Amino acid sequence: MDFRQLRYFLAVSEELSFSRAAEKCFISQSAISHQIAKLEQELGTTLFDRSTRVVKPTAAGLRLVPIAQEVQHLEVRALAVAKEPRNRIRICANMSFAPQSLDAIARVRSRYPDLDIEFVIKSFADRIDAVASGDADLALIRGDLDRPGLETVELGIEDLLVVTSSQHPQSAFSTVDLGDLAHYPLLLPPRSSQVLIHSVVEDAFVEVGRRVQLGPPIARDHTATLDVITNPRAWTVLFASTVSANAPRPGLRVMREANNRLRVPVCGVVRNGATESAALSFLVNALRLAMDPTTPPAPPPDPESDGP
Repeated sequence: MDFRQLRYFLAVSEELSFSRAAEKCFISQSAISHQIAKLEQELGTTLFDRSTRVVKPTAAGLRLVPIAQEVQHLEVRALAVAKEPRNRIRICANMSFAPQSLDAIARVRSRYPDLDIEFVIKSFADRIDAVASGDADLALIRGDLDRPGLETVELGIEDLLVVTSSQHPQSAFSTVDLGDLAHYPLLLPPRSSQVLIHSVVEDAFVEVGRRVQLGPPIARDHTATLDVITNPRAWTVLFASTVSANAPRPGLRVMREANNRLRVPVCGVVRNGATESAALSFLVNALRLAMDPTTPPAPPPDPESDGP
């Protein structure tokens, strides 16, 4: 048994597909299947039920998942020990945070010209692991997080915008009330891959005393905007930063929810006590300003405490 086999095992357990896990790990499907088979042979048990089209972990596989996750965290921490400390701050995020991050980085570089600031694209789970291991200093997320050794700092609020086809019955308006959307199917990726968005929308509908009508989940090779164009009575939601970064195409209508019920907190995840660093604290405030220009700027840090 080695770290590689456990990484492959976790990828399959998360994706529930050997082919998608292989894509995620940048290897062939036959190679990942071979390594999982070797792991099963060594453990003397079957880890996945392959009898149906959907791959599912067996009882033994489910018991192995938390152990494999712990081993993976230990591997990341062990690798971080050997790295030389650098005068740098590393930010982990996804591409939707790039515009605000670049603006904040420019502000920090003007204050700390010798500081090396890196912006690294990672999945949600990898972002959190990178901060926990010390490989990154700050992870940008939407929503909140409760994990020992880590803390969240509020950066702002982001709206979810309602997107429909221009043929949708509600598309004539610039704002729309959730109650008026209750009769139409909402198209989203599966809940397992977008828990936050599903929860925000469901809670908002509860607030207005209605129930959201979910349509078929968006396929992995589709986009929400494509599906609402091909389903003119359907609707979806997109983060405001995504819509502004990609101008709406003909055939689409973008609207705000009339009562600002579709709002998501944006947070930074850091190690406990990390914001005592003057440079990181300056970056956090620069991110707040980039995400909400009305945020009053923080006072400059004490020059004697400068440094990452």
